Amino acid sequence: MKILVCISNVPDTTTKITFTNDNTEFNQAGVQFVLNPYDEIALSRAIELTENGNGTVTVINVGEVATEPTIRKALAIGATDAVRINAVARDAYFVAYQIAAFAKDKGFDMILTGRESIDYNGAKVAAMLGELLDIPSVSIIKKLDVDGSTAIVEREIEGGKEVLSIPFPFVAGTAEGVAEWKIPNMRGIMSARTKPLIVVEPVEVKKLSEIVKFETPAPRGTVKLVDAADPEKLIDLLHSEAKVI
Repeated sequence: MKILVCISNVPDTTTKITFTNDNTEFNQAGVQFVLNPYDEIALSRAIELTENGNGTVTVINVGEVATEPTIRKALAIGATDAVRINAVARDAYFVAYQIAAFAKDKGFDMILTGRESIDYNGAKVAAMLGELLDIPSVSIIKKLDVDGSTAIVEREIEGGKEVLSIPFPFVAGTAEGVAEWKIPNMRGIMSARTKPLIVVEPVEVKKLSEIVKFETPAPRGTVKLVDAADPEKLIDLLHSEAKVI
């Protein structure tokens, strides 16, 4: 079984986010980057499915050379090898297109992603990959098992859960519950240094979107206390200032 796991290089959740160039670019100065937690879940399940010689796990990232420490962490966790598409991940379509271009003739049985990356929270790449590769795609799965050349996945839906049977090959976006996070051990860290990491140049992709401006949330305002005997004032504030009624 050959599994491809798509991984993202994202800012740590404790990072203070700022922007530069008139609020059109993310300021990376002093930012600690990590392996996207949802992608770690996908990677952990892929490793479990291929234990004891049952297959290989390739991780792929679209990013410049600065993302390689994150890729090496994925190798230390247990991935077999890695691929880096040498380009800035400008949007979800660009990322999906690059991964699809690489994966289309490699014979992967399944392609796993996290449900979303924690920086943009778009949850688009898995669906786009399925369309670009013309194979089944399902998101957001909470359980993944394999029976021969078929995957059995579970999704949460309103009022219950949905169980699907999907033939290989397919794409799935994974969420919590699929697997427990794996922590690299010393052996994994040492072996990651020598595991293959190939760099592939990107293919041409038409630019379909452009970042116009980033905006941070407005600062919290001061608390206004309204006397319980004056409900009309509360209603007026909710209407004129909070604009919720």
